[in-house]
Amino acid sequence: MTLILTLFLVGIVMLAADLFISGLLLAILGGLTMLAATVLAYRDFGFVGAMLSGGAATGLLAVAVYLELVWLPKSRFGRGLVVQSTVSGTSQPLPAVAAEVVGRPAAAETTLAPSGLVIVDGRRYEAFCQSGLAEKGTALHVVGVDNFRLIVKKS
Repeated sequence: MTLILTLFLVGIVMLAADLFISGLLLAILGGLTMLAATVLAYRDFGFVGAMLSGGAATGLLAVAVYLELVWLPKSRFGRGLVVQSTVSGTSQPLPAVAAEVVGRPAAAETTLAPSGLVIVDGRRYEAFCQSGLAEKGTALHVVGVDNFRLIVKKS
């Protein structure tokens, strides 16, 4: 009986530790430990003992999941563990809309050899020059839009 209770306790501790140590390993080990305790209960106490211990393990697991997913994020301690803020920025500038830039004049902000930066209507875009090398300040015009850059030619 002591071994069965110890295995249940170790399983609960492993499930609780999984909350703080990222990964699924402790949760799996905790579940297997609780399953081993249920098997030992079946061996020692028969079907009724195994059902009672399995039911207790399932109840403890339900309480642990409730505490972890519902109660803990609302507690003072849990707010330190849960990310609650978001970032609204983007890592890349928005790509150009083809209808707005194709046919528009552009100026090389950097040397395009054949890629670089251009200015179109006051906005900076990454561009690819089909004409090859274009020095800084060269007048260009937009002929197309690729996935993440403009396609330009010398005027």
